Amino acid sequence: DVTSPKYGGKPNTDISQPLANAWKDACAATTPSRVIVPKGTFQLKGAVFKGPCKAPITVQVDGILQAPPIEAQLANKEFWVQFLEVERLTVSGTGTFDGQGQNSWKDNDCNKNPNCGGLAINVRFDRVKNSLVRDVTSLNSKNFHFNILGCEHLTFQHVIVKAPGDSPNTDGIHMGRSTRINITDTNIGTGDDCISVGDGTRQLTVSKVSCGPGHGISIGSLGRYDNEDDVSGLNIRDCTLSNTLNGVRIKTFPASPKATTASDIHFEKITMNNVANPVLIDQEYCPWGQCNKQIPSKVKISNVSFKNIIGTTSTAEALKIVCAKGLHCDQVVLSDIDLKLSGKGTLTSHCANVQPTITRVPPPLACATKA
Repeated sequence: DVTSPKYGGKPNTDISQPLANAWKDACAATTPSRVIVPKGTFQLKGAVFKGPCKAPITVQVDGILQAPPIEAQLANKEFWVQFLEVERLTVSGTGTFDGQGQNSWKDNDCNKNPNCGGLAINVRFDRVKNSLVRDVTSLNSKNFHFNILGCEHLTFQHVIVKAPGDSPNTDGIHMGRSTRINITDTNIGTGDDCISVGDGTRQLTVSKVSCGPGHGISIGSLGRYDNEDDVSGLNIRDCTLSNTLNGVRIKTFPASPKATTASDIHFEKITMNNVANPVLIDQEYCPWGQCNKQIPSKVKISNVSFKNIIGTTSTAEALKIVCAKGLHCDQVVLSDIDLKLSGKGTLTSHCANVQPTITRVPPPLACATKA
């Protein structure tokens, strides 16, 4: 317990050092151990929970951990809390990682500046294996709430993510270069993608996730950098999206520097409540005009299905599948898609550079226009 006499942590003070000392002792223990942040509010300039540890280890956060509200006061400018090279880790408790990002969001100028520097991520998991994140809340992150990189067998369960719908670049859970990630029974409301999947992700399962506000559940952006890896084995099912700017989508940059693949990707049993762009593949994704749309994407998309997609769309073009010229999408399946327009207009869809297999999809949604 970080507030025990040995560690000396006290509510309403910075517990960076007590928490570091408690972790050091727990990580060295040869039997399963637990680091506890009890109920109360505690300041934290930053924390690095580094392994490997000698036995299974739990970080139990029942209180509120508050990041410095000003970016410059963080211990590290790239992240606030990091779990690094740990196996058999559990992060649990009823507590909150409060990034206090409200004062920093105005400094995010990525919509105007292609060389913008990112703000600090709330909680990073780097090379973490066979681990579980359960019940905790991430609140008002300065940047991404959770970032997963180089991890294996990592599960998020009953996690809550909260930030305003206009908070920039606050993706709920972002991942890359990771295998066998499982996200379930989780509620995400934020200002960017609820879940975003970067390159090198394999064997991802997302189920029973509620998303909104936010930008939906996104595979990508892919195809922007020259060191990217393939994406495969993604299953997103039994999810509900409400009042989001997008539904379920795959997005790749044009003019990719390297040829990669995105395959075996399946969206099933997705409910849309007043969602814009519910079903979307966009291989001409070019935010803020910072790329050359005349050169096709080199990301080959294949074996993708959208099944049992129901609910309401806030945009007339409810289904859009625009694949790369000269690199058509293969084995795309659309089945049992039933979306009603929540506003005025006429429901329609658009497909280009793809010949999907279409089953039980009403005519307006069945690639009404093709190219």
